Amino acid sequence: MTEILTPRLLLRRWTDDDLVPLSEINADPEVMRWIGEGETLDLDETAGEIERWEEEWDEEGFGVFAVELLGSGELIGAVGLSVLENLPDARADVQISWRLGRQYWGQGYASEAAHATLEFALQDRGLDRVVAINRMSNSDSENVIRKLGMVKERDTTDPRYGTAVRVHGIDLTEYEA
Repeated sequence: MTEILTPRLLLRRWTDDDLVPLSEINADPEVMRWIGEGETLDLDETAGEIERWEEEWDEEGFGVFAVELLGSGELIGAVGLSVLENLPDARADVQISWRLGRQYWGQGYASEAAHATLEFALQDRGLDRVVAINRMSNSDSENVIRKLGMVKERDTTDPRYGTAVRVHGIDLTEYEA
């Protein structure tokens, strides 16, 4: 089982106990406004999401981690890697993304989890490149992306949702642990 420990977090694979806490995060319109169509997800949709993430782990050797607080074991969100397939000019890039419950925003958890995941991608899984996609108006995610050392590559439109997005990237040669 793949796990990553950071000073405050445990990144791990998903369990059945994660369904309800993640569905509560996915039911928050403020959390979901930056994801997909900006719609909340119900319990069944959340179960499908976890299932897809676990399938990607099995197929690719990487995927989206459950993120829990060390000590309490409380699930605070998700961070991980996925193969990017739907964006123009995406070269089957691997994307890093994150989603945390609103009560955990502004405490550095997203940056801490994303940094550990980026290191996992480039050093443990041997990926040469990772990208991050964010909606143009999502300055909080843009700040996390900058902290990862990623640089802006281009602005484009996500064809699935018609939203303006910015693509950032980092190559293994640019990465500093």
